[in-house]
Amino acid sequence: MNASSQAGTSLLKNKVYMRVYSAFATATFGDWFDALAIQVLVGYRWQASPLMLALIPVSIALPGILLGSVAGVAADRLNKLKLMRMCDLLTALLTVLVLFAPSMVWLLPLLMLRAAISTLNVPAQQSMTRSLVREDQLLQATSLNGIVNQGSKIAGPLLGGFALSVLTPQWCILINACLRGCSYLLLLTVKNSEAGQVSPESKGDQEEHVSLRTMWKEGWSFMLRSRLLLNSMLFGLVGALAIQMIDFQFTSLFRIIAPSEESMLGWLVAATGVGAILMIMVMNKMNRGTGYGWKLGTGYALIGVSVGGLGLLQPGVSSLPVLLLGFVLGLGNGMFMITFNYCLQKETPPHMTGRVFGIQSTILSGVMIGAPLLGGMLVQAAGPSRIFLNFGIVIALIGVLGIVFGRMLWPVQKEKSDSSTEQPGKIKVMET
Repeated sequence: MNASSQAGTSLLKNKVYMRVYSAFATATFGDWFDALAIQVLVGYRWQASPLMLALIPVSIALPGILLGSVAGVAADRLNKLKLMRMCDLLTALLTVLVLFAPSMVWLLPLLMLRAAISTLNVPAQQSMTRSLVREDQLLQATSLNGIVNQGSKIAGPLLGGFALSVLTPQWCILINACLRGCSYLLLLTVKNSEAGQVSPESKGDQEEHVSLRTMWKEGWSFMLRSRLLLNSMLFGLVGALAIQMIDFQFTSLFRIIAPSEESMLGWLVAATGVGAILMIMVMNKMNRGTGYGWKLGTGYALIGVSVGGLGLLQPGVSSLPVLLLGFVLGLGNGMFMITFNYCLQKETPPHMTGRVFGIQSTILSGVMIGAPLLGGMLVQAAGPSRIFLNFGIVIALIGVLGIVFGRMLWPVQKEKSDSSTEQPGKIKVMET
């Protein structure tokens, strides 16, 4: 029990982890600044059609399909620290090029190249986190990552919205390039020897003699043999299919309900971040032994309710309903992502973490090829409001099914075996 109570503070005293964490926080904040700027640039300034908007997530997802699993193997096989440094530096350079893109013809290939670099960065960052912290600190580490990811949803869009009211979207893109450079400089302060000393249990070095192809096959084999991980991936895949139909159509919806308010989309994203952070803090205190099923299902149900509610908004709506629905969306997103990412981290041995997150990247990137295009065509044909309402209902129903069949898909005894060894903490990334 004493060791448990120490876990909460000792992670913050882990200087190597905190420097890596600070670099991650800096880069994530810049990404949200950038994402809002690109949506405003393409949706409001260039007046791109729903189908053209759908090409943005497709161009971002394609590298994940081609490179996701290989990137996961690279994260387990190569020096994670050097890989993350390289990714930050190349991302900063590509973001500078995005700054000068004159049209979609130039923007899409640049986003694709930048996404290819991120495909390497995500499993490397996850694998680094897994190796830098103790088993009893995993939930707390993923929690801190998630607070940064969701907190950047608040600060990034708010400051980005302010910057957009004074400056151009290009300035926000430039800020992201600068922050990526800062992340690179922070990682330079971490020595390879320091990172190696913190992860004595890591088995990556023992696998240097194993071929990349063998490691790739081992990753997929492990995933397919683990019922709990496989069910989590499939459940996440089904929900992602519905969510990605409308994920990049928020600009299309807001051009109708708030045609003269470019900053309204930023307010929605900021409210989503507030809801997610609140949920992260609540889940840090919850009993993890209650099972994955109802948390994942409730997360999707809340997302579905908020998406459907946005579809019911009328032109000229005030900011209050938008903020409330964004807040509910954040609650659902926070609950789903903390549970999903903790599940992947917890149920995967340290030396397999990069491969499992690489597989996740491949699967979810595959969803983002077809779903956004189909969603763009549906929005163009039927209008965003109707599509948001219909898919909100679908996402909520998926969540309800997850709750009802939770014990069957995620056996309770799997978590019970862990509940005596760890302490509260929380989510990650994703941004995913």
